[in-house]
Amino acid sequence: MTMNHRFFLFVAAAAMLAACHPTEQGPPTLKDVVGKHFLIGAAINTDQQSGRDSIGAEVVLKNFNQVSPENCMKQEVVAPKKGEYHWDDADQYVQFAEDHQLKAIGHCLVWHAQAAPWFFTDDQGKQVSRDTLIQRMHTYISDVVGRYKGRLIGWDVINEAFEDDGSMRHTPYLDIIGPDYFELAFKFAHEADPEAELYYNDYSMAKPEKRAAVCQLVRDLKAKGCRIDGVGMQSHNGTDYPDLPEYEKTIDSLAATGVKVMITELDLNMLPNPESFGGAEVSQNFEYQEKMNPYKNGLDEEAEKLFEERYLAFFDIYSRHREQISRVTLWGVGDGTSWLNGWPIPGRTNYPLLFDRNYDTKPVVSKIIQLFEK
Repeated sequence: MTMNHRFFLFVAAAAMLAACHPTEQGPPTLKDVVGKHFLIGAAINTDQQSGRDSIGAEVVLKNFNQVSPENCMKQEVVAPKKGEYHWDDADQYVQFAEDHQLKAIGHCLVWHAQAAPWFFTDDQGKQVSRDTLIQRMHTYISDVVGRYKGRLIGWDVINEAFEDDGSMRHTPYLDIIGPDYFELAFKFAHEADPEAELYYNDYSMAKPEKRAAVCQLVRDLKAKGCRIDGVGMQSHNGTDYPDLPEYEKTIDSLAATGVKVMITELDLNMLPNPESFGGAEVSQNFEYQEKMNPYKNGLDEEAEKLFEERYLAFFDIYSRHREQISRVTLWGVGDGTSWLNGWPIPGRTNYPLLFDRNYDTKPVVSKIIQLFEK
């Protein structure tokens, strides 16, 4: 073998190793650094999990070690008609996570929004009885959780069940079954997969009244013998909300109840909001106005600076509370597919995530990584 031939083989082997271990050759990514302290994830859509959006999928695999399903596990998708299950997209999500060694969350089992149209009424369109809804809830949770038994690390069992003032939201579950639907849902989920972690998930968690109500819920469920492992603080944040000291108090208060704290739906709304807007209730919808869409061609310098300041402020909190936090999950991968482009005002251009519309990494990501390298 000639010297030139040996050199060629050496170069070829080095190239193959580089392909197998890309993050070792380039700068560290979020999962390389932040992921050492807690799971760092993203909600993915069906294009990303199927490979139709191959660039988005590549960003997920390079930067995150955990995934959540943006919509494919919601009831209106999984069980759109009575007696029918549509498993394809949910199956694909779970398989994507397994194929790439990503920790996967199930989202969500009990939610008043994006519920199947038939779930709360009988064949004549009348509201079902308490016993009927309990049975439907039991069957649905058993079938969905049971199908993925042992394949997901945990489930968002109940989603958004409290108002911002701490009162229970008047959902069909509360109005038909009563407050014990909380206990029933968690027990049904545990019964279907005894090893899976179980979570409660909600927005506006920095509000003191809501924080107190959810902490009490955790204590009540535990007193009744229910398994509850964590609470998700949906963090659909804005440039001037939530109040950061109150947000931090919520992390401490939840941790004090003995559950894991999770930042579950993190993004940053960079656009102005209507006067009556609040929280993250998906039913909010406002008429389009040009003044409410100021960054059609990109954020200006001042907005870019604010974007970085706010993200770094939140990740500074997460860094300081890393012993209490089990995961941080961005609600989406790139700006182009974020739900905030169309909510609460359709047709706007928003910039809420850590990767832009071309899936290029925003400068703040390296600063987040540096924060956790200290």
